[in-house]
Amino acid sequence: MAIAAPTPISALVHSSTLVTAGVYLMIRFNRFLLGSKVNLFLLFLSVLTIFISGLIANVKNDLKKIIALSTLRQLGLIIMILRMGIKIVAFYHLLTHAIFKSMLFMCAGIIIHSIINNQDICLLGNLNKVIPFTIMRFIISSLALCGFPFIVGFYSKDFIIEKVYILIANIFLVVLILISLIFT
Repeated sequence: MAIAAPTPISALVHSSTLVTAGVYLMIRFNRFLLGSKVNLFLLFLSVLTIFISGLIANVKNDLKKIIALSTLRQLGLIIMILRMGIKIVAFYHLLTHAIFKSMLFMCAGIIIHSIINNQDICLLGNLNKVIPFTIMRFIISSLALCGFPFIVGFYSKDFIIEKVYILIANIFLVVLILISLIFT
């Protein structure tokens, strides 16, 4: 069982060090990972990662765990983009994810501190009167990661959905990808 890190450390780990460095290495060495059977297996594995982490995040009550599962979903999405052969979009999504994920974790730290170190989202309520600017930043970063229209995450996710329709011939995989993207 792992011990939960303080929120600033979580912001660093999830947005810039471990996740970003590992995915960046996969982007750089993508040509060594190409192979038809390996490529299809990694594509299916990344879609399954997006689906399962999205499903689990929808039933969690812990604010930091929900954000951490969101990182796992975005990681699966970036690997899925890489397996489809679109390195530049994967790098673009990685950078936007790192920026907004760090902002999301910092806002979560302020929220947790405001409700006396409690991470349960059932206790969140009426915080827009106490910390309005933090809640606005939290909402903006959440919308950016969800792919809300005309915010930065929309452009990469819209392009990803277009490429899924064009590049993937397996109808089961396309349906699973679309359901998984709804969970994000």
